[in-house]
Amino acid sequence: MPLYEHVLIARQDLSNAQAEGLIEHFSSVLTDNGGKVVDHEYWGVKTMAYKINKNRKGHYAFLRTDAPAPAVQEMERLARLHDDVMRVLTIKVDAHVEGPSIQMQKRDERDRDRGDRGDRGPRR
Repeated sequence: MPLYEHVLIARQDLSNAQAEGLIEHFSSVLTDNGGKVVDHEYWGVKTMAYKINKNRKGHYAFLRTDAPAPAVQEMERLARLHDDVMRVLTIKVDAHVEGPSIQMQKRDERDRDRGDRGDRGPRR
């Protein structure tokens, strides 16, 4: 089955438990339609780059799934109809990356992965 990554943004006035409940709800939609949730992460409340429906912040959730296309389409359809969900992004990937997503890694771990930037030469 194809592999997907989903990011959901929910309204900021939800509690953390309600936001995590949304993750469980959409995970059950995928599993009921023949898919499987490989991993999920709750990223917390983050400030958005621009307002969406008069909201500056939102609860971010991340799902890694292994599901057929009809299951993903049904999950996206229900997410778009849900009042608490502001945005949904689904990306088809070739393989899932092991470990936490880049959002959950600490800053020093990410900087270590960048490597040496080398000599940039004189400034002009």
